[in-house]
Amino acid sequence: MLTIRRAREQDLPYILKIQAEAFGEYEGTYETTAWTKETLENIKLDAKDKVLLVAEWDGAVVGSVRFWNAGGVCVIRLLSVSPAHQGRGIGKALMGEIEKYAADAHKLHVCTMLRASRNIAMFLNLGYRPESLLPDQYHHAHLICFSKYLKPAS
Repeated sequence: MLTIRRAREQDLPYILKIQAEAFGEYEGTYETTAWTKETLENIKLDAKDKVLLVAEWDGAVVGSVRFWNAGGVCVIRLLSVSPAHQGRGIGKALMGEIEKYAADAHKLHVCTMLRASRNIAMFLNLGYRPESLLPDQYHHAHLICFSKYLKPAS
């Protein structure tokens, strides 16, 4: 059974492990060490000013995501699902939970690697629309950014 909740400090090592596994699948296509080698100190700093959610499957942490609101834009990053649990709707459930937390935002914004076709398909299926391409970004990765508007401009 799937449960989504806010992360606790004891979840942080599990988040790092899952993130390393999920992003590690792209090693060779992209330089992923920024995501696969993140330290506990770094994630603790992130947790001070961002919301971290975890997904639990039968009591085990199997996914996570981080987000924050900046000027009405909910910035989403590091959506990660354990490769052994992908394809079960966990990423979609995490994204859906963000929309509940982002009630003050008018827009959701997320980027993924341009060659991450599963991620791109998921964001499109969730109603996100491509907004920009960011060539030669972190460690020369090519990113595609998506947005979903929650409230019309006034």
